[in-house]
Amino acid sequence: MKFLDLAKVYIRSGGGGAGCVSFRREKFVEFGGPDGGDGGNGGSVWAEAVEGLNTLIDFRYQQHFFAKNGQPGMGSQRTGKSGEDIVLKVPVGTEVIDEDEETVIADLVTVGQRVLLAKGGNGGFGNLHFKTSTNRAPGRANPGQEGVERTIWLRLKLIADAGLVGLPNAGKSTFLAAVSNARPKIADYPFTTLIPNLGVVGVDGREFVMADIPGLIEGASEGRGLGMQFLAHVERCKVLLHLVDGTSSTITKDYRTIVHELEAYSEVLGDKPRILALNKCDALDQKTITTRRKALEKASGGRVHVISGAAGMGLQDVLRAIYAEIQGAEPEKETGPWQP
Repeated sequence: MKFLDLAKVYIRSGGGGAGCVSFRREKFVEFGGPDGGDGGNGGSVWAEAVEGLNTLIDFRYQQHFFAKNGQPGMGSQRTGKSGEDIVLKVPVGTEVIDEDEETVIADLVTVGQRVLLAKGGNGGFGNLHFKTSTNRAPGRANPGQEGVERTIWLRLKLIADAGLVGLPNAGKSTFLAAVSNARPKIADYPFTTLIPNLGVVGVDGREFVMADIPGLIEGASEGRGLGMQFLAHVERCKVLLHLVDGTSSTITKDYRTIVHELEAYSEVLGDKPRILALNKCDALDQKTITTRRKALEKASGGRVHVISGAAGMGLQDVLRAIYAEIQGAEPEKETGPWQP
C-alpha cells in the first residue's frame, strides 16, 4: 500500500426536499383541508477517525463526496425521506483543513472521533404547517434549504511518542530496526527512507511508539530534499532523538544543520525536547569517540549519548532517556560508559 499523507477532497451536503401543497379531497369525508407534508432533510458529510488505516491513499482515487438530497413532501401528511449521510473514514491523527490550507477545522486524534464537515439542508414545510384558525386553506409551502459545498484538505500526522531526526545516512532506520519490530529499508545511499516508518519500542517492560522520517538536508526548509514534507509527522511527538553520524568529519556542522532546519520549519518543532546521540561509534576508536563527543557536547550545551545501532551498543540507556522524557521524569543514570 502506498503512503499518502495529504489529500484534497470536494464535499457537498444534500439539499432539503420541498414542502408539499396538498388538500384532502375524499368522497364521503365531510372535513377536508390542507395535508401537504414536509420535505426530508438532506444528508450531511462527516469525517470519522477509524482503526486500521495509516494512509490517505483511498482519497487519491475518489475526491468527490456528495450526499443525497431529501425527498419532497407528499400529500396525506407524508414527510419526504431524508438523504443518507456520508462518512469519510480517515486514519487516527488526521487534520481537516479548510481550502486556504491554514485554518484547521478539526484534529481527529482518537478512534471514533467525528466532525461535521457539511450539514444537510432542512426540508421545507408543507402547507399543513401553515394551517391556522384564520387561514384554513393555505396555498403555500417552503422550498428545501440548499446543501453546503466546500473544498477541504486532509493532512495525516502520524501519532508517535518519539521521533527520529538527522541527516541522510545518520543511521535512523538502522536504529529503529534495532530497537523495534519495524523493518524499514536500509541501504548505503542517501534517501533510502522515502516514507515515514513507525515502530513499537520496548524498554524495561514498557513500550512507546517511535517514528522515523526521511533525512533532512541543508536547505530543507526551502524545499530541498524529502524530509521537510514529512516533518509534520514528528510535530505530535513528545521528544525527538537527534542522531549524528559519528564517522562524519563535520559532526558539529551536521548537528547545527538539523537544528536550523527544525527551527525554520516551526517554533513548536524547534522548542520540542531533543535527545542527542552520536551514532555509528562501533567504527571509531575510544580516542576519536571522546574527542567528537566533547565537541558535540560543546556545540549542543547538553548531554550526548554514545551509541551504535548496527552493533546494538548503548541503546538501552538512550531508550530509557527517551521514555523518561515522554513520561516527564528525569532519565535514569547510565549503567556506565560504553567501551568499543
